[in-house]
Amino acid sequence: MDAFFAGGSKVHRTLARVEHALQELGVDFALVGGLAVYAHGHQRLTGDVNILVTSQGLERFRTHLLGRGYAEKFPGSRGVRDAETGVPIDFLIAGDYPGDGKPKAIRFPDPSAIQKPEAGMRVVDLRTLLELKLASGMTAPDRLQDLADVITLIRANELTPDFGAQLDASVGDKYTELWQVAQTPRD
Repeated sequence: MDAFFAGGSKVHRTLARVEHALQELGVDFALVGGLAVYAHGHQRLTGDVNILVTSQGLERFRTHLLGRGYAEKFPGSRGVRDAETGVPIDFLIAGDYPGDGKPKAIRFPDPSAIQKPEAGMRVVDLRTLLELKLASGMTAPDRLQDLADVITLIRANELTPDFGAQLDASVGDKYTELWQVAQTPRD
């Protein structure tokens, strides 16, 4: 845990390696998942790296890097494993639907549309991250961590109920429900 919170864990080394590899290939990408939650103020552990790319970016990665430091989780998988660290990397595809994968109002954005800071890598903005987490947790019964992440992000960012008005209407009621849960004092 200490290594993770100090930024020196296998997960962080994997992130740095895949970031460098994608930059070398000229692939646009953005950070999503647990590390994005961490970047937006909720410090929690995660055991994998979630990267948003286009389908073309994933194909470029697969063509140039499979067998060269990265191995497929299984044939045809969008997920790979860093051969050096053993940490899984899951690629999420722009235009796909979060959660159950079925059509809905919320889709993964194009990573090139996400603003890149002067230093560091692109990370989905808080509004988008909340929408993705809400849509995922609402439609996939095995994705309860996504809803827990929303609660902790509400607390960590001291979000108000009004923030829900910025979100897509399809997830607005769930945001309000989880905002109310986030107001419950923690032991």
